[in-house]
Amino acid sequence: MTELIEAVHVDVQPAYRADESSPGEQRFVFSYTITIHNQSAQTVQLLARHWKITQGNGKVQEVRGKGVVGEQPVIAPGQTFRYTSRAVLECPVGVMEGAYTCIETAAQRPFDVAIAPFRLAGPNQVH
Repeated sequence: MTELIEAVHVDVQPAYRADESSPGEQRFVFSYTITIHNQSAQTVQLLARHWKITQGNGKVQEVRGKGVVGEQPVIAPGQTFRYTSRAVLECPVGVMEGAYTCIETAAQRPFDVAIAPFRLAGPNQVH
């Protein structure tokens, strides 16, 4: 199972959304584009997500749910799945991290894929 976990990779590209943010109202919107790479020899399906969002003010929010953006994608060997979502923070900096719960479809074996912490930061933030 370890080889399967190591063969599914997650890349994240976060971006500050100035057009949707309102700093005066403590509303900072970030988008993040996730690309899930299945470099294993098995087909996998993403069933659920778990996010931990830590804001610069210390507030922590946990988000759990089925799939991502309304889908539970099936990712064949050598394929990728990409989606974009958003996070709204009360301050201009934060960190997101989490995990996807997946299954190897042939044997119906569940496994988790960790999502390494990534920084959300508005313009001119060095925090």
